[in-house]
Formats: sequence, C-alpha cells, structure tokens
Amino acid sequence: MFVCFLCYVALIIKGRLLFVVSCQAWEIMVEGSEESKPAPVEKLLIDDMSNFQYHAAYMAYSDAYDKTSSEEGKKQLNENIVALQQNKMDCQTFYRNISQFRGEEGYQSRGYGRTMIRTQKKREWRRKTQKQQRIQRHRK
Repeated sequence: MFVCFLCYVALIIKGRLLFVVSCQAWEIMVEGSEESKPAPVEKLLIDDMSNFQYHAAYMAYSDAYDKTSSEEGKKQLNENIVALQQNKMDCQTFYRNISQFRGEEGYQSRGYGRTMIRTQKKREWRRKTQKQQRIQRHRK
C-alpha cells in the first residue's frame, strides 16, 4: 500500500502572500510483511519417560536442537525424532542422522575408537594442585 500526503499552507495578510509552506509525507506500507516470514521451528516436547531408549534419544535430540542455530537443521531434527517415536526409524539410524548436529566426528576421524590417555607424574600433579590451592587461598 502506498500513501502520499501533500499539503500547502499559505499565509496571506492584507491580500499579500507572505510565504508558502509545503509539506509532503510519504508512507509505504507493505501488507503481510509479518505474515511472509516463516514461523520459527519449535522444539517438540514428546518425551516418554517409560521407554528408556526413546528417552535417551530425546535427550540427545534436545541437546542437538539447542546447539543448532539453522532453521533447516531444527526441522530435520524434528523430523528424525517424530520418525523415531512412530517407529519408522530405529535408534541407530536416528543417532547417525543427528550426529552432524551434535558436533561428533565420524568413526574414521576418531582413530578407530582409541582414546588418547594423557598421563602425569605424581610430583607434577602435586605441584599443580598445590599451586591451585595456594592461588585460591590468597584470593579470599
């Protein structure tokens, strides 16, 4: 919708035109601008405490949903949890589908499932803890 207002004000004293003031106001209104925006995707609250596997999957879904910022990703997460609830998908497929949103790497990038263990000598550990305790003691 496009609206234009135009007004003139003239000051006439004793038959003489002293000044003319023109005023223009332009207003452009776009109808339906709020309606054209898609509704934000909301987190589904369909947790089932009696089914442990589904409850664990829902917790993983919830964490992934909170970490995801894209609307498309949230929509995919919702579709996966609904499919799992309706038994159209098994748990293994569900976790595989949401792994990209959880920030996990694939099996190959983890080094064949081996974890790296960092060790520390007992003397180094004692010095480190004593230093931390000393710092905390003097902060008070």
